[in-house]
Amino acid sequence: MNAIAPFPVSAAEANATVTAVLRRKLVGLSWNQVRSLIAARRVKVLGELCLDPARRVKEGDLVELLARPAPRPPQPESIAIRYVDEHLVVVEKPAGLNSVRHPSELHWKDERKFLSPTLHDLVAKVLASQRQGRATSSRLRIVHRLDKETSGLLVFARSVAAERGLGKQFHAHSVIRRYVAVVRGDCPSQRIHNFLVRDRGDGRRGSGSALVGKEAITYVEALERLPGFTVVACRLETGRTHQIRIHLAELGHPVCGDRVYRVQPDRLIDDPSGALRLMLHACELGFEHPITGEAMRWHMPIPADMAGLIERLRRGGT
Repeated sequence: MNAIAPFPVSAAEANATVTAVLRRKLVGLSWNQVRSLIAARRVKVLGELCLDPARRVKEGDLVELLARPAPRPPQPESIAIRYVDEHLVVVEKPAGLNSVRHPSELHWKDERKFLSPTLHDLVAKVLASQRQGRATSSRLRIVHRLDKETSGLLVFARSVAAERGLGKQFHAHSVIRRYVAVVRGDCPSQRIHNFLVRDRGDGRRGSGSALVGKEAITYVEALERLPGFTVVACRLETGRTHQIRIHLAELGHPVCGDRVYRVQPDRLIDDPSGALRLMLHACELGFEHPITGEAMRWHMPIPADMAGLIERLRRGGT
């Protein structure tokens, strides 16, 4: 069965199951054959893998049939924990994994969650199995996130006191957050300061006026210039949603592999890098321990796919 590019659910198909929508599209296939495609990890809805044949879709939802099965999700034992005590845990997030689950999915049973787990799910399972520390609550508390396609260091709180303490540091912009990215073009080192809004006029986040936007500051350092590309380090002073991606794209230097912010209001910036995912990596994380006050900092090397892309671009390959 060949792949089918993403297609929108019609008004007539709204509230039907994804199985029913696909069966109308895949003329000649039986109900069981369509369910088998879903079970084989070949169907996406709104860009996310769909493993529930009874999932209801809405008008405009994009449904896609992949040419080959999507990779199996990471298992708990594959998650690298860099630090853990009774108050917090610092982990390495792989690319392609959501940090946390959407609120509408929180009621799902564990069996369903682990068909497509989040980092939050996997870390909680690891800690439960290892019985690390004696947290005042078994629940992992979310203090920040990384985009699904972004790899790197992330911290969860394990107690109310740690959640509050880390939250204050994030609010005060005292947390050290440094990223590495591969971007299009010759990007200079600079400080970017503007105000970001939820909708710049085309349904995407972007810069706007100080009256309605939230202040956003990013420090960009050019690390290496490649033929047609630049490896940059980005340090966040503020932490707005998609801040680095927006700031670099609006400069005309979108992150390689970014499918959202390459689209500008007046043009589409090409991406000949061949990147298979967003080339953005959270390489450094630092803060004061919210309970002890100890200064803590971690570094994480860039992952193999990013290193491979950089090496290929060094040789002028696209």
